[in-house]
Amino acid sequence: MPSIAEIRQKYKALSRVMDERSKRIWAATEATIIGWGGISAVSEATGIARNTIVAGIREVEARKPGRPPKAESARIRRSGAGRKHLSESEPGLVKVIESLVDSTTRGDPMRPLRWTCKSTKKISDELAKFGHTVSDRSVAKILKDAGYSLQANAKMKEGKSDPDRNAQFEYINKQTAAFQKRNQPVISVDTKKKELIGDFKNAGSEWRKKGEPEQVQVHDFGYEELGKGIPYGVYDVAGNKGWVSVGTDHDTAEFAVATIRNWWRQMGRFGYPKASELLIMADGGGSNGSRSKLWKVEVQKLADETGLKVSICHFPPGTSKWNKIEHRMFSFITKNWRGRPLLSHQVMVNLIGATTTKTGLKIKARLDNGNYETGRKVSAEDMKRVNIEAQGFRGDWNYQISPIKKRK
Repeated sequence: MPSIAEIRQKYKALSRVMDERSKRIWAATEATIIGWGGISAVSEATGIARNTIVAGIREVEARKPGRPPKAESARIRRSGAGRKHLSESEPGLVKVIESLVDSTTRGDPMRPLRWTCKSTKKISDELAKFGHTVSDRSVAKILKDAGYSLQANAKMKEGKSDPDRNAQFEYINKQTAAFQKRNQPVISVDTKKKELIGDFKNAGSEWRKKGEPEQVQVHDFGYEELGKGIPYGVYDVAGNKGWVSVGTDHDTAEFAVATIRNWWRQMGRFGYPKASELLIMADGGGSNGSRSKLWKVEVQKLADETGLKVSICHFPPGTSKWNKIEHRMFSFITKNWRGRPLLSHQVMVNLIGATTTKTGLKIKARLDNGNYETGRKVSAEDMKRVNIEAQGFRGDWNYQISPIKKRK
């Protein structure tokens, strides 16, 4: 099926040499060739009324062999004849429509459509109160001619940008390249949003026998006995491998580091047998936040247990989407379980573990039934035992935690 733009381009090229009847017949022929939706497509592309195209189709049908000829009118209107455009017959109409939909007026409580869906039907009804009798189709055409189109919300605002934002990205890239050159592991970590466990709707769709959709609950109130699944992930940047622990308790710094520990024990140490360092790329907030004292205390325990010098680089506030785990691992996990209710924690684990990509991504997933207390206090004495060293640039975002040598 040709696109609207292609039909419009063809019409513009031919309309210069066609009279009124030729345009009608051409539009009817195009709509017939397209089939279902052809009349709407041709009407939108050319501006020719739908009933005119329908009349043209009837005229073409009547001329087919085997059908009795009908009397045809040879009348062709002169150029410029016919019904005038609404913008001409009703002066001020375009301005009224624009005032109803203009986004800059949304804060005005006196605007009639401030609290309603600005559909063409709503606008048409509102125009009647202003003395304009206009159909919703005509409203749509006027809006398109004025440069309007249907627009969804766009996630573009990231909040106030930190002046060191770009410099931090460059620093992270340099650190990543340096670690990989030394064949030292670089991981990206984050928590995916909590998911309801049970027969609840999951966004997306999957192939099933027609008329037999998977039935789920109407409301997402959750089952207390099942709770939620908390996926915390570790993505090995060089190896294109991932680990996900599905927690059942709370998303805390202790849970985050426990997941990194499990990744190292089950995957990391085998992939990097000669590793002496580890670089962690993490968001600036949440369970692995740059200001979290508990995060640093738990990382110190990890360094002591593994003997690794752990370097940590946090992304600037509002830039979590740049964390590699988001678009290299979590996005594919979401695609893999689309349209599938997460009936149990084990179902969630299985779906995560079965996620693969054409680039060779492999993920291991395990259930973590551990209890992770919230609100744990970290004392000044606890912080003194953290062997932390701030790096030269933005030490609050970039620091290294080294193992504490045990006294003999």
